[in-house]
Amino acid sequence: MNKADLAQKVQTVLGGTKTQAEEVVETIISSIVGELKSGEEVSVAGLGIFSTKMRPARQGRNPRTGETIQIAAMRVPKFRAAKALKDAVK
Repeated sequence: MNKADLAQKVQTVLGGTKTQAEEVVETIISSIVGELKSGEEVSVAGLGIFSTKMRPARQGRNPRTGETIQIAAMRVPKFRAAKALKDAVK
């Protein structure tokens, strides 16, 4: 399932136009991304928790040349599935 399929599902359930359904999906996604950018976490009951964590700086290798490179520290997204989601997938 991709973003277009998700918008189609929203349109089927809520009615309205395809454009309105796409706007709903886009608003949800951009809201989650915006909160993660500001360092907050987003908890969706029954789905899970979206958050960020810091990945420390580390040494890596350029696979083409074998040269050692320094990889900078960065903040990366993280998702923790809710128990309800884990049970539903089993």
